[in-house]
Amino acid sequence: MGWESFLKAVLYNIDIFAGPVVTLLYPLYSSIRVIESPSRLDDQQWLTYWVLYSFMTLFELSFSRVLEWLPFWPYVKLIATCWLVLPVFKGAAYVYENFVRQMLLNPNAMATNSVERFVHQYGPDALDRAMKSACGDITLSSIFLHQSDRESISAG
Repeated sequence: MGWESFLKAVLYNIDIFAGPVVTLLYPLYSSIRVIESPSRLDDQQWLTYWVLYSFMTLFELSFSRVLEWLPFWPYVKLIATCWLVLPVFKGAAYVYENFVRQMLLNPNAMATNSVERFVHQYGPDALDRAMKSACGDITLSSIFLHQSDRESISAG
């Protein structure tokens, strides 16, 4: 009964035992190895991991009252952290390449995509009408054209 109870307790509290190892010890060890390596290719994985870990910690601190009511949160966090950390998945590098890097290189991409979807769905006239109702006589052409271009268009 002793080993059985011990094993049951370990499995029941796996997030408590594995959490610090997965979220801190292994990334710390790997980050030190990366710092000492001459290659810069592996830096991205661990720098991105620490940024995402910081965001996850801030999220937890901000929403701790809500997360207390979710009994599955520690397990979700453990699984997400394993995905970010384990070299098989390279989740942190994936998040950087597919989300963070795109927003850094093109910060207006989300707004541009939204406007393009709106124009595709409702047409360019609908966008001008929406702008006119929100901003008065301002239209897209008046936003994007320089003053001299507007004068040459109105004169010609």
